[in-house]
Amino acid sequence: MSTVAATPARTGLVLADLLPASRVRDAALVLGGAALTGLAAQLAVPVPGSPVPVTGQTFAALLVGTTLGARRGLLSLAVYALAGIAGVPWFAEGKSGIAMPSFGYILGMLLAAAVVGALARRGADRSAWRMAGTMVLGEAIIYTVGVPYLALATGMSASAAIAAGLTPFLVGDALKAALAMGVLPTAWKLVDKR
Repeated sequence: MSTVAATPARTGLVLADLLPASRVRDAALVLGGAALTGLAAQLAVPVPGSPVPVTGQTFAALLVGTTLGARRGLLSLAVYALAGIAGVPWFAEGKSGIAMPSFGYILGMLLAAAVVGALARRGADRSAWRMAGTMVLGEAIIYTVGVPYLALATGMSASAAIAAGLTPFLVGDALKAALAMGVLPTAWKLVDKR
């Protein structure tokens, strides 16, 4: 068989489902996804004029959602958020707690992980263009929650919050979508050749 989409046994699966099923597997995947997101958040570059840095955090959150599926992806990002609220310094730039203007992006990541995970279960991670659309939708969800939160937390106007919390990140988000376009569909093709 040449494509994963044509393989009936793989319909409705995400990549994590290819591992032997168990509660231990699921717990390890959820904790691993939280840890990956926390590590990726440390890849942070400050953006002049913005309290929100460029990080690998959003890419990791969307990758966790698509590879683990909606339920495990949501749980993974919930563990990440709750541990950070409790004081684990693994939010961007080693921060923790909710008293930061970028916390809304973390809340958006919870929702985005669930949505992209649900789409991946429907095959959105099997082709490059569908994967790109899935990533763009995930990023849009993160911004839909994060930018208004940024405005409320800082007292910025809507246009100032967009300028500080959305516009500087669009090029990077396009690169993340392009990376996902290649990585996940290729992973499925490799799996299908086994």
